Amino acid sequence: MAMSSGGSGGAMADINVTPLVDVMLVLLIIFMITAPLMTHKVKVDLPEANLEKKQDPLDTAPITVAIQDDGSLFWNDEPVTQEMLESRLSVEAQKVPQPQVNVRGDKTTRYRIVDEVVKTAQAQGMRKVGFVTIADREN
Repeated sequence: MAMSSGGSGGAMADINVTPLVDVMLVLLIIFMITAPLMTHKVKVDLPEANLEKKQDPLDTAPITVAIQDDGSLFWNDEPVTQEMLESRLSVEAQKVPQPQVNVRGDKTTRYRIVDEVVKTAQAQGMRKVGFVTIADREN
């Protein structure tokens, strides 16, 4: 607080607003300069979503390769050997469009066996290889 130089010797009740005005003028100048820069935006034409699923006549059903914990293989629930799996995958890889391969394994199947099947599918030319799981049940 400032002290008065008058004869009373008490504190002045006036507030010095000069520093407040200086700060407000600086903020006003900053906002006047930055406001036009913030309104300049790049115009982008976004694509519109079409939620209707079209049935493609060339779309093929996915192939399911099931693997049991003992290493036995199944092609769409039909038992196959490793050689039969390789030959069928090479035939399917030649199709246009190429079907997706879904690998389904037991909980107790070693990942080494699943990895061998995935590598076999990729070696035969299959581009879309995925895994099938079940969703957790919410209680």
